[in-house]
Amino acid sequence: MADHNEFGKLAEKLAKVELEEKGYEIIFTNYRFQKAEIDIIAKFEGKIIIVEVKARANNYFLEPHEAVNKRKIKLIVTAADEFLKEQNRMEEVRFDIISVLQQENGKFEITHIENAFEAFDAN
Repeated sequence: MADHNEFGKLAEKLAKVELEEKGYEIIFTNYRFQKAEIDIIAKFEGKIIIVEVKARANNYFLEPHEAVNKRKIKLIVTAADEFLKEQNRMEEVRFDIISVLQQENGKFEITHIENAFEAFDAN
């Protein structure tokens, strides 16, 4: 597996730990629908939380969360809609981004952006 894939998997693992430490219940990871993938689906305070994990080894060009563009949002929203239908879920949904940035010292800076975008932003 390529190094960037390994880094992405590590970032997802770190994001899961971050969420669990905050009391989120992870209910699904790497949910796929057509061309879309949702990295983490969690439950927190009665809501379904759809989480996109973005990782970068540096932020020279842009912060990790800035890579979530309208096309990506549309894919995530479509996949979330399918997940909710498939699982017959009726809870309110929130879309978050967890940004994982590797520092020069090798440590990771994790930023959890709650309610990072809304479903209607995808249009």
